[in-house]
Amino acid sequence: MTLEIDTGSGLMPVHVWEGSGPGLLLLQEIFGVSEYIQERGAQLAALGYHVVAPEIFWRLDDVDLDPDATDLLDRALAVLDRLDWDLAVSDSIAALEYLRGRDTPVGVIGYCFGGGLGFNVAAAADPDVLVSYYGSALPNLLPLAPDVTAASLHHFGDADDYLPRATVDKIVAELGDAEVHRYPGAGHAFDNPMPAFHHAEASAQAWQRTTEFLSRQLPPEGNE
Repeated sequence: MTLEIDTGSGLMPVHVWEGSGPGLLLLQEIFGVSEYIQERGAQLAALGYHVVAPEIFWRLDDVDLDPDATDLLDRALAVLDRLDWDLAVSDSIAALEYLRGRDTPVGVIGYCFGGGLGFNVAAAADPDVLVSYYGSALPNLLPLAPDVTAASLHHFGDADDYLPRATVDKIVAELGDAEVHRYPGAGHAFDNPMPAFHHAEASAQAWQRTTEFLSRQLPPEGNE
């Protein structure tokens, strides 16, 4: 279902998958809350989590992210160029506070753009857990690393053109005791099912590790 959350400066649309356990803030890729992100939301809810995925681009006009467009990536990058990062962080925190209103532990899981955004949210709002898939903004966010106290899991592909190995090495060096996994042969957005991105083995391994991590650090059965 969808609803609207008061951000203090407007009503932000969010997608909700209801569960009786802890809350999970699901942060989108640059392609928006796509069918892929919605599928992940439903899968997380099936594990027992109450999942909220905000429409981070809601403040922008003329956003057209037609998944069948041949220039989808260019369109998405153009949208990202118009985004106010600080507002995206505060909007995400508003969604996290909405989840906290259920009086359960809360976590953040983000993909690509959302992986970096989630890291920033974790530094600013102290969720219980963070899962970040190849956070594209991480190289610019490393000064925030000491403020991320949540139990954290990070996934990176070793064939990522956006986050090359040397860059990931620098990121990992700043992540402290976070759990980190790197996937040989996997490029950026390897979990996305689009043929241009998908790496089936890495996707399956990362999802298994994600669900196992969540079951340890944010167990759904302990909060029903």
